[in-house]
Amino acid sequence: MNQLNAEGNPRWTQEAQQKLKNIPFFVRTQARQRIEELARAADSEEVTVEMVEQARLEFGQ
Repeated sequence: MNQLNAEGNPRWTQEAQQKLKNIPFFVRTQARQRIEELARAADSEEVTVEMVEQARLEFGQ
């Protein structure tokens, strides 16, 4: 089953979307893009909480 959205980006789990809301709004767009890059690099069609946490560690927050 293809989990990519209409733009070709990975779909986000509800839990991952909640985690994204904890990221400050002024960097949220950049963080979202980087997290989606991580998902694509992992050949995943879905962004998970674990990927959001991985990005958080990578960003040093």
